[in-house]
Amino acid sequence: MHETPGGVLWDLDGTLIDSGELHYDAWREVLAGLGRLFDRSAFATSFGKRNDTILRELLQVDGSDEEIWRISDDKEERYRALVRRHGAPLLPGALAWLRRLKRDGWRQAVATSAPLANVDATLEPLGLRDYFDAVVSAEEVGRGKPDPLVFLTAAERVGVAPSRCVVVEDAPAGLEGARRGGMAAIGVLSGHFAALEADLVVPSLEALPEDAFMRLIGRGQVSN
Repeated sequence: MHETPGGVLWDLDGTLIDSGELHYDAWREVLAGLGRLFDRSAFATSFGKRNDTILRELLQVDGSDEEIWRISDDKEERYRALVRRHGAPLLPGALAWLRRLKRDGWRQAVATSAPLANVDATLEPLGLRDYFDAVVSAEEVGRGKPDPLVFLTAAERVGVAPSRCVVVEDAPAGLEGARRGGMAAIGVLSGHFAALEADLVVPSLEALPEDAFMRLIGRGQVSN
């Protein structure tokens, strides 16, 4: 195989696919059963984090590890049911960039806080599996973002040094994980965060400059 230009490590929810409302509805349903409210501000703060962190630290849910993961599994099962019912469409520009990067020889991976079952539920119907050389989840590595392990594991699996990887994320936790892992990062804005800190911040994937990934690998600052 010819030498790859580098690696691109994609967050999934809110970066590649428009799944926010489905996650919000799933959280509201499962927490309503516990007599707990879940508002938009709590939802935004939860982005990019593992469910056990969300439940214990953000929502201050008490319980054993088994109870926390039972609630988490219930939420994710509800989310997958909503995906099957409504679908989770790709965000603007996502497919074009996946195709272009694959054509140009970049190694690509999904690096997500979502369970692997969620990844399967979204990638398979959209026919996206062939664009990725690896899929890594926080549940698999045992640490959630902003810990960089999910990104470092993804970089290892695609065979690219972290210094030649670019992380694409929509949440501060993921962008902080990229920084800790020594990787360049692109922040994609959404309605949940008015600003992000990254090497390059864009309003959507459609707004990415054509040479964005090559310039970031070279550590040249990319202008918006």
